[in-house]
Amino acid sequence: MARIEHDVVGIGNAIVDIIGRCKNDFLIKHNLAKGHMTLVDADRVSHLYREMGPAVEISGGSAANTMVGIASLGGRSAFIGKVSEDEFGTIFRHDIRAAGVAFDTPPSTGGVPTARSLILVTPDGQRTMNTFLGVSPELSPRDVDAALIEASRIVYLEGYLFDRPDAQAAFRHAADMAERAGREVALTLSDGFCVERHRLEFLELIRHRVDILFANESEITALYGAATFEEAARQAKADAKVAVLTRSAKGSVIFKGDKAVSVPAAPIRQVLDTTGAGDLYAAGFLYGYTNGKSLDVCGHLGSLAAGEIISHIGARPETSLAALAAARGL
Repeated sequence: MARIEHDVVGIGNAIVDIIGRCKNDFLIKHNLAKGHMTLVDADRVSHLYREMGPAVEISGGSAANTMVGIASLGGRSAFIGKVSEDEFGTIFRHDIRAAGVAFDTPPSTGGVPTARSLILVTPDGQRTMNTFLGVSPELSPRDVDAALIEASRIVYLEGYLFDRPDAQAAFRHAADMAERAGREVALTLSDGFCVERHRLEFLELIRHRVDILFANESEITALYGAATFEEAARQAKADAKVAVLTRSAKGSVIFKGDKAVSVPAAPIRQVLDTTGAGDLYAAGFLYGYTNGKSLDVCGHLGSLAAGEIISHIGARPETSLAALAAARGL
């Protein structure tokens, strides 16, 4: 068995986030689904970029955000994702490596640009994402580094990447390699619309290849077509070895076998931007899990990381999560 070099390796969309504030009227004017991620083409993303106000550009992507969170907690993380040899690709590579995440996926030279997501934050802290995926979903099994998978305790798969057959094949290839190497596989469902597009494929993965499932309330009810969170949670508990279900201000519930752990949300003064809350919750949980912490402590680490991220604009920590965890005795 290969020597463990990373706690977690994430596989997902390599995206540059362009984050700006807007009023609710802006969303209505441009027919944007508040609080959701919508896939857009190059013309649409360019039009919205011209229309939006001042913005901050930083490397993002759901799984990439989670890997940065793990690094901020003091963990060892790596990322597999596709960028191009362009300006946004350079931004992505610089930011994620500067955050302490190993990233060595070769860039594409085929002319398709690096992905970017316009993240519009309304006064209530809700984020509405308009994502141009560019080259990122062209990730294929040949981009999955077998040595990196074997050297990581957990392979973390991002549901957002599931829209292309090649990316689905890359997920299954990575999961198979992880199983052969005796590693674990985690999956985040990412978004309710994403779940609706790929419900059966996700269920197959969860039931046969996934060890740890992450989902929020809307995602898990969409997955099972359930009328209530409680009904969906019962089914998730039966299907997943470990099910980690987040409920925003209501905290989270973690299921493992017959065990159920409820964890409150971390108290914060004001919600400024919910971008990355689920990503950072997963970071805290996975950091605790790979370091042998109890499910309760894993959940509290997740809440702590999510609380830090929603207290400011952007999906990357502004304060050392390791320092925050130490201050709270986690």
